[in-house]
Amino acid sequence: MTNPATKETIRICEVGPRDGLQMAKSRMETGTKVRWIAAIAAAGVREIEVGSFVPPRVIPQLSDTQEVVARSLEIPGFAVQALVPNLRGAQNAYNTGAHRISFPVSVSEGHSRANLNRTPADSIAEAKRMMQWVKAQERKMPVIAGCSTAFGCSIDGVVTTDQVVRVATGLAEAGVDEIALADTVGYGHPAQIKEVVRAVRAAIGDVLVGLHLHDTCGLGIANALAGVEEGIRMFDSSLAGLGGCPYAPGASGNIVTEDLVFMLESMGFSTGIDLDKLIAARAILHEGLPDEPMHGQVQKAGIPKTFRAAA
Repeated sequence: MTNPATKETIRICEVGPRDGLQMAKSRMETGTKVRWIAAIAAAGVREIEVGSFVPPRVIPQLSDTQEVVARSLEIPGFAVQALVPNLRGAQNAYNTGAHRISFPVSVSEGHSRANLNRTPADSIAEAKRMMQWVKAQERKMPVIAGCSTAFGCSIDGVVTTDQVVRVATGLAEAGVDEIALADTVGYGHPAQIKEVVRAVRAAIGDVLVGLHLHDTCGLGIANALAGVEEGIRMFDSSLAGLGGCPYAPGASGNIVTEDLVFMLESMGFSTGIDLDKLIAARAILHEGLPDEPMHGQVQKAGIPKTFRAAA
C-alpha cells in the first residue's frame, strides 16, 4: 500500500533509551546516554522516551532518569517522554519538565501483578487519579497509556480480545490522551493485530493511535505492516532492536527503528527521519554498551541503492 502522492506522516517514538536499556547487562553512563539521545534527535526522531520514573532499585539502568530528562530538555527538536508507573511518577516527571509521559497497564493479571504488584483494575483506577492531577496542572503534559500484553502473555498465556477492549475502554474513560496496544512479549501475529486493533477502535475510536511491538518470534515488522493497513499511524521502536521487560519472561527486543523507517519510507509514508543519520547513531550506542548485541537487517545489508525517502 504505497502512498507516495500524499506523503502521509507516521509518528515514530524511539524507546531505546528506556525500553532498550532497562534489560541491558550493564549501565550506560549518563553523558553517553544524553549524546545518544541527541544523535537520535538529530536524525529527525521527534518523540523519544528517555527514561522511566521508577525506583532506582527496580531498574538500576534507569536510575539517572531525572538527570537525563533535564539534560534532554536542552536538546532541540523533539518531545521528551518518560514512562511512569503511578501518580507519584507522573508528578516527578512533571516537576522535572517532561513534555509527555507514558503509563503502562497490563491486560493480563499475571503480568500486572509481576510488573506493578496490582491488578489491571487497580491500574485503571490509578490512571484516573493520575489524569485528574495532570489535568489540574498549569502546563499540559499529554499522557499515552500502553495496554501491555495485549497480544499474549508469557505468564498467563492467551489474552482475549475482550480483555484488551475492557482495559482500553477503562483507560479511555479515565481520560488518557492516547492509547497504544503493546505486544510486550512478541507473541502476536498479523491477523491478530488486525482483529484487536479493529475491536479496540470500535470501542474507543481515535483515542487508539499506536502499537508497541516486540520481535520475539520474528514477526515484529510484519505486525507493524498489519497495523499500518489498519490505520495505525504511531509506532514505538528501538534503535538496534534493544529491549524487553524484566517482568515478562522470554520477552526480547523491540522492533528495530532503522528497519521500520526503511519500510515506511519505502512505502511512501513520511517519518521525517534521516535513515543514514539514524544508523550512524548506533555508534554511540555501541560505545556506551560495547557488549550488548545489536540487531537490524538494513544496517547489516546496507541501505539499498534503490531506496528513496518519502520526504
